[in-house]
Amino acid sequence: MAGGITDTGELYSPYVGLIYMFNLIVGTGALTMPKAFATAGWLVSLILIMFLAFMSYMTTTFVMEAMAAANAQLRWKRMEKHKEDDDEDSSSGVSDSDALLPDERSEIRPILSVQRRGVPNIFEITERVEMGQMASMFFNKVGVNLFYFCIIIYLYGDLAIYAAAVPVSLMQVTCSVMSNHSCSVEDGTKYNDTDKCWGPIRRIDAYRIYLAAFTLLLGPFTFFNVQKTKYLQIMTSLMRWIAFIIMIIIALLRITKGQGEGHPPLAQLSGIRNLFGVCVYSFMCQHSLPSLITPISKKKHVNKLVLLDYVLILGFYSLLSFTAIYCFRNGTLMDMYTLNFTNCDIVSIAVIRYFLGLFPVFTISTNFPIIAVTLRNNWKTLFHREGGTYPWIVDRIFFPVITLIPPIIVAFCTHDLESLVGITGAYAGNGIQYIIPAFLAYCSRKDTQLIFGSGTLNKHLSPFRHTFWIGFVLLWGLFCFMFVTANIILSETKL
Repeated sequence: MAGGITDTGELYSPYVGLIYMFNLIVGTGALTMPKAFATAGWLVSLILIMFLAFMSYMTTTFVMEAMAAANAQLRWKRMEKHKEDDDEDSSSGVSDSDALLPDERSEIRPILSVQRRGVPNIFEITERVEMGQMASMFFNKVGVNLFYFCIIIYLYGDLAIYAAAVPVSLMQVTCSVMSNHSCSVEDGTKYNDTDKCWGPIRRIDAYRIYLAAFTLLLGPFTFFNVQKTKYLQIMTSLMRWIAFIIMIIIALLRITKGQGEGHPPLAQLSGIRNLFGVCVYSFMCQHSLPSLITPISKKKHVNKLVLLDYVLILGFYSLLSFTAIYCFRNGTLMDMYTLNFTNCDIVSIAVIRYFLGLFPVFTISTNFPIIAVTLRNNWKTLFHREGGTYPWIVDRIFFPVITLIPPIIVAFCTHDLESLVGITGAYAGNGIQYIIPAFLAYCSRKDTQLIFGSGTLNKHLSPFRHTFWIGFVLLWGLFCFMFVTANIILSETKL
């Protein structure tokens, strides 16, 4: 849309948008969930994952409501500017409107102009408004700075983790083949980065070669819109369904044949900490909603589509995890669940073994462009000034470069990102998924009432419209922050 800070791009159908969101949410968290289920107990895990899915859906509707309110404000400002221009053009003549004083005219103009020119469409989401721009519209200066601090840490951390995880997975698979460990990608052997991979190439060299290839293949998407990945998203979404179905079927067959070895406990409090972190990470999508929702052509039933996405994802997570914990013993379940299927005793067909072993590569690779575009657009809104535009080289070159280079440098220097994962997931992730959406909903509602009057209804108002839900989310976010901090302190004390 003309005049926007970021381009909306080519429109796509609601079902394509559903695929995009499914791809974004179902990332590496899904593959670490079975291990977390096994250590926390099946009953506790089921209750927690259902509750966190509900909380994530609620805050997703908060963000969409704020997007609609932001679109309405931008339209209203443009309408008022056109009105003022018309008044200036007619100022040389005398009209009936001159009988109104300036203060009186300004008081009646917003409501009357909105009512006359299009109440039904004023809250339509047609212009992409990134979370950074919404923060600038609805928050004060301190809130805006805290938002950008939170979002940049999280997105850079995400990109660095993704940029390291794909080369690591490729290195493990290919180096295991070259080392005659072709039947098990991960057999418990500990490797050093200086160990040989193939010929004179060390494991760390292979990792950096794959990192360079990853950058060359997926880095260019940072310079375009997320819509450019449409066919890549559809293809890899099909791969996700195939991979999940294969793992679920293999686990079910082993269980029905009496080969299931899992005996998960009902509840084990010591495993809740790890489960909590995995579940929060596994439902993260709020930061990329403007890039995903705005290009949807028909948004009449967007809330129902998002709810359908969450139900599908929750069903997949639950089915995958329950079949895993009853098929494999707790001690044999790996952090990356797909690696359990790279053993010849579990899967005899080599093609399936390597397809599942490399599945994390497909999952992460399709998320990388979406996260990169989101970070790039938030950099744009951070430095944007009302009415200003960026030179072509700044808009098309500078912002994509500062988005892409830092995480690649971090991934090049190290692939041990445990501390970075902890910070981005436990703190910045908590802020993005719970705290920021709740404040966006609260502040956008206040601004909407102030500008349009209390009788104006946002067509994308969240189903959780009562103020109680906003307070509940904020209290939950505070509890999560205290819970994670206490666990870190207790863990350090034990050490």
